[in-house]
Amino acid sequence: MNGNEERLWKLLSDWNIPVLPTAAVSSPGAAVEVAKTLGHPVVMKLLSPDITHKSDVGGVILDLGSDKEVKDAYHGMMKSVKQHLPEARIEGVVLQKMAEPGLEVIVGAKLDPQFGHVIMFGLGGIFVEICRDVSFRVTPVDREMAREMVLEIKGSPIIEGTRGREPADLEAIIDVITVLSSMLEKNPDITEIDINPLIVYSRGSVAVDARMLTK
Repeated sequence: MNGNEERLWKLLSDWNIPVLPTAAVSSPGAAVEVAKTLGHPVVMKLLSPDITHKSDVGGVILDLGSDKEVKDAYHGMMKSVKQHLPEARIEGVVLQKMAEPGLEVIVGAKLDPQFGHVIMFGLGGIFVEICRDVSFRVTPVDREMAREMVLEIKGSPIIEGTRGREPADLEAIIDVITVLSSMLEKNPDITEIDINPLIVYSRGSVAVDARMLTK
């Protein structure tokens, strides 16, 4: 991983934000061996300091369930990325244990020049991009403020459980929001951070993908 990505995943882990087992490799053979260690199925993500939206260039492949699928995915990803962005630096790939399905939400923050860090919460995946159903608070954010953030979005009934759907773990979401607030206070050089998606279950949550920018 590059420096920022390594620091990001270490920060999340150090601050007890649940993360999935992850490893970086730079060859198809190493990818196969790491996938065996993590246990199939795995996710493969491009490792490049020049590409932020990896899925747009074929840089994210899900649910790889065998050695052959991992090897083929590595070669296919390298080919696709070079076709789309031939000048981009490619450092290899990151392999991650495939997460169990759950409710996808996003927790993020940006550094505002006037107010300081502003934390954002919303439903994850395409919902945050299309619906813009999000809430904001200026740090520091305590548990009551975090609870208000979650419940004030229009999609909150999905979190609370609706039409027979099992409720997501509200307290686990609040944990991540408040921990992120504390983490930002201790790391003022972070200008932007997104955990998207944070997959939330009936009990607990896990950060599946994240990105971070620093001064």
